[in-house]
This record gives sequence, C-alpha cells and structure tokens, in this order.
Amino acid sequence: MSQSSLESQIAEHPGTEQQELHDHESSGNLALSISDFAALEERVARTIKVVKTERQARAAAEQRADNLETQLSEQLTLVRSLEEEVRTLHGERDQVRQRVERLLSQLDALEV
Repeated sequence: MSQSSLESQIAEHPGTEQQELHDHESSGNLALSISDFAALEERVARTIKVVKTERQARAAAEQRADNLETQLSEQLTLVRSLEEEVRTLHGERDQVRQRVERLLSQLDALEV
C-alpha cells in the first residue's frame, strides 16, 4: 500500500486508534463485569441455600411445636382428670375422718 493511500485511510477514520483503545478498555470492563457477575451469582446461590435451609428449619420447628401442642393438650386432659380424682379422694377422706371421729366419740361415751 502506498503512503498516500494509508494516509487517506487514516484521514477517513480519525478515531480508529482511540476506538481500539476504548474497545480494549471495554473488554477489560467486560471481564471485570463477568467476574463481578460470577461473584454475584455465587452470593445469590449461597443466599438461596441459606433461605432453603432456614425454611426447612422453620418447618421442622413448626412440626415440633405442633407435636408439643398435642402433647400439652393430652397432658392438660390428664391433669384435669387427676385434679377431679384428688377432689373426690379429699371428699372421701373427709367422710372417713368424720366417721372415725364419730366412732371414737361413741367409744369414749361407752367407757364413761
């Protein structure tokens, strides 16, 4: 190629060198952006894993809470039944005490 031909091409495209420099910088930014994107993708993947783990833990805790509520309900039923039985036994004890006291007073009356 002749010198004048080369000069005319440069004259037609005056920003070619600057464009090449800009393209090189853009590809550097693109590479940086790709690494940033990969880091972001990794963070999102870890976040998803943490959320999934926490949801499983929450579901397990809710299941345990439901089981404990069921046990509590059963225990409350048993406690109420036992409280009623204790009241009944206290009443019977009081009746027996009164009968024993009456018998003792009758024995005291016989000895006099």
